[in-house]
Amino acid sequence: MEDTNKKQAILVVSFGTSYDETRKVTIDAIENSIQEAFPEFRIYRAWTSKMILAKIKKRDGIHINNVKEAMEQMKADGITDVVVQPTHVINGIENDLMQEDALSYQESFHSIRFGNPLLTTEEDNQTVIQAVSSEFSSLSEDEVLVMMGHGTTHYANAIYAALDYAFKDYGHENIYLGTVEAYPSMSSILKMIAAKKPKKVVLAPFMIVAGDHARNDMAGDDPESWYCQLKEAGYPVECVLKGLGEYSSIRNLFINHIQMTLNEK
Repeated sequence: MEDTNKKQAILVVSFGTSYDETRKVTIDAIENSIQEAFPEFRIYRAWTSKMILAKIKKRDGIHINNVKEAMEQMKADGITDVVVQPTHVINGIENDLMQEDALSYQESFHSIRFGNPLLTTEEDNQTVIQAVSSEFSSLSEDEVLVMMGHGTTHYANAIYAALDYAFKDYGHENIYLGTVEAYPSMSSILKMIAAKKPKKVVLAPFMIVAGDHARNDMAGDDPESWYCQLKEAGYPVECVLKGLGEYSSIRNLFINHIQMTLNEK
């Protein structure tokens, strides 16, 4: 028999963004897709970037919960069972801290379970490679796609180099994945694409939202931006400011992660 006293919720945890337009088509879209897939659950939001939370509070007068505040809110609302689904790309520092914060409320709920970040299993990697290669299927043989991931000092950063290798292993020789804060860096990418001598480089973020990093570090006018470095190297460059959260197949992958967590007994 179904426990009628059970009140279930899904807490969707994102890094956050201060750009409203990209938020609507990424974080909001992910949350809406999750709500459609799991209508019997209440959906809650938490963001992990203190800087972004403070900026939105100051600029817009809007308070968005961090993880602990969201746990407090669910507790006050009488939620008994929580699935926490991060929209983080990897199992890095943000994800570790998020789990710690959520688990500090273990005594307040009947159960707290976690869905996986985007890139966790080999199947996830294959799904994401398929999603990206489909999105950029019009890429010709003499063009390359360079994607900018965030990067981290956490050991999970190795996934970026592994995925860059996997793109090529699955036949997408002209797709490159680098990071803004770790390895592979832009200097590695420049060396790799030099051998290809592409007629054009397409730049796109490998991040859930096309926010600050995408607009400034990737597509900005600063000489250090990836756009400017590639132009300086002599390539025609096109920037595509579309976050991964805008891809329906990526949103479906998060839904699958929640379903897998619910299926675990």
